[in-house]
Amino acid sequence: MQGTLQHWLAYLPIIAVLVAPTIIATWFAVQLHRERVLRRRDGADYLTGLPTRRAAASVAAQAMVEAQRTDREFALIVLNVDRLKPINDSLGHQAGDELLLALSERLRGVLGSNNVLARLAGDEFTVIARGLRGALDAEALVQKITEAVRLPFVIASFDIHTSLTMGISMYPLDGDSFELLLRRAEMALRCAKAASRGSYRFYAQEMSNAADERLSLENDLRRGLELGQLELHYQPKVDIATNRIRSAEALLRWRHPTRGLVPPSVFIPIAEDTGLIVPIGEWVLRQACRQVRSWIDSGMSPVRVAVNLSAKQFRHVDLVAVVRSAIEEAQLQPGYIELELTESAIMDDAEKSASILEILSTMGVHISIDDFGTGYSSLSYLRRYPLDKLKIDRSFVRDVMSNPNDASIVKAIISLAHNLRLRVVAEGVETAEQLSFLRELSCDQYQGYYCSPAVPASAFEALLQKMRAERPELTEADMLRTQSRLSAFSRQVSN
Repeated sequence: MQGTLQHWLAYLPIIAVLVAPTIIATWFAVQLHRERVLRRRDGADYLTGLPTRRAAASVAAQAMVEAQRTDREFALIVLNVDRLKPINDSLGHQAGDELLLALSERLRGVLGSNNVLARLAGDEFTVIARGLRGALDAEALVQKITEAVRLPFVIASFDIHTSLTMGISMYPLDGDSFELLLRRAEMALRCAKAASRGSYRFYAQEMSNAADERLSLENDLRRGLELGQLELHYQPKVDIATNRIRSAEALLRWRHPTRGLVPPSVFIPIAEDTGLIVPIGEWVLRQACRQVRSWIDSGMSPVRVAVNLSAKQFRHVDLVAVVRSAIEEAQLQPGYIELELTESAIMDDAEKSASILEILSTMGVHISIDDFGTGYSSLSYLRRYPLDKLKIDRSFVRDVMSNPNDASIVKAIISLAHNLRLRVVAEGVETAEQLSFLRELSCDQYQGYYCSPAVPASAFEALLQKMRAERPELTEADMLRTQSRLSAFSRQVSN
């Protein structure tokens, strides 16, 4: 027994060396957690130690009393840290936290005792600047804040450059409560973001008018989806070599009962911001499938219809099931449907995107990249993903006859795509000269006003009949002969 005890005692130093780091790390984790809990109880942010939103509201209430007594003003400034997400994605969330901590310390160093810095949430801070004589004093403070972040932050041995976009509201001019001042400062912040990163805007009444109008449109859009006010228009994609229409793009339109046709540029951003784009996108897909079935049942020669998928819709967990359900519900072959995505949508989560696209392509659905050339500079995804088609963005086609750089870009995209066995569609073709240029480069298809704008289904049918009267009819086999990238391989394996 004594020998056994001595044997184990001999190993104690080794065990201590192995276990001690774990014990120490656990102790520090417990202390950090206790510190964060205490900070929350004290109204302090767990990461930076700054006052929280609730504490900022209390400071603002005191500042209002003080301003009334001294006949001075105060500013509520909302600050948004630009480019925090790319930093988190590339260096990790710990690096992002270190940046926020360093930023808060630097700002505290320049604000002085009369101004209170608080953290609202995530990458958003607020400054309550007291004892001001007016907007000019607030603007001078904003300039001081902007100057404070010009020098880089050293995070994880990297020089990190960031900027602050800011929105400002003034008491008593812009509101008589913390919540109202904050809401209006955030309106100003959104306007600043829309203008340029690193800029600032003071609140103006027009911003509230715009916000009220936006809220009204949002409510109307929700009702419009329920009441059947949405409709699809179809723009033909014309085969350049044969002048045949083999496919079309379905484009969403909103026919408002009092506003008339609301431009997509107005309501699509609202749908994106509110998440309505997911149910709307599903409606578009199902309606496009129903329309193709209706055309087939009426005896019209078939066309493949392309549907745009937003990034949010593409990332939705039920996407594959929704696509399969829409196709099966309309009793279509998957080859009748083409899904168009932007480069940024599929690159947001590369691994997950590859998996989803492989499933869809194996089903027989065609996959296109929309607005090619305007997104990611990396081209590795072109060979990694099962893509069938690239769409050259209209911004390159528009000046292709007058701008040699645009002409070179279009030529390079077509050559690249064909070398990768991808078909190419040129968007925004409006003149015979543009079409002739694309024909010389062996571009596969075009769409644009030179043939037709997007039109309702009935007008598209009439256009199709007119153009096909000039050419031999396409059969279903003709339309479906171009299989999706993985469907043919899947069939070979199953056979």
